[in-house]
Amino acid sequence: MGRRRPDEFGRTFWTVNLDNGLRMLKQAIHSHIITAHYAVPLMLGRGRGIIFEITDGDAFYYRGNLFYDLVKISVIRLAFAMARELRKRDVVSVALTPGFLRSERVLEHFGVSEANWKEAGNKNVSPENSDQNSADQNDAPADFMMSESPRYIGRAVVALAADPKVENEERTCLQFLGTGPRVWIYRSDGTRPDWGNYARKKYGKYKICDEQFYSYWVPAW
Repeated sequence: MGRRRPDEFGRTFWTVNLDNGLRMLKQAIHSHIITAHYAVPLMLGRGRGIIFEITDGDAFYYRGNLFYDLVKISVIRLAFAMARELRKRDVVSVALTPGFLRSERVLEHFGVSEANWKEAGNKNVSPENSDQNSADQNDAPADFMMSESPRYIGRAVVALAADPKVENEERTCLQFLGTGPRVWIYRSDGTRPDWGNYARKKYGKYKICDEQFYSYWVPAW
């Protein structure tokens, strides 16, 4: 969900709006390269810097739309490529993924606001269908109860930026779903969602891109 166009999801790449797809590449890949191009010189010589790429998931599964899928997998590779060039310059580049992101559009979809978002779990929902998704997207109310606000991943960014060991993660897309590698992050209501475990139990296991996977990205020469 998030800022994806719902009318474009689930459609084949030869039937989607091409202009919308190319615009997505420009806004979500080109803009990142341009920003990093101008930002990195400002970081050099300052002792430490960090670049975060925000993606959607830490695996190579298909994300429902060719352009959206290409964007999200590209920023993982972009973080890796920048990390390789920055590895001796005290600047770290990592890719970070939230779980079920409770964005403005998702709140609108469920007919709630950030102030009362938990009401979506009871709003016009019976126990037998609270776990059911719509035909065209994963939006079960039970799933929404495990969602994370943008502030949540913001807390993860702050925690990782303050962690001197984050340089060890430069080849990894971090799946920061409630439990980080070294820190614990809580929602503003004091709870700690774990979308990763929840999703694997409901939707089945999938192979994440772990350290062994990313080790193949480093050229032998």
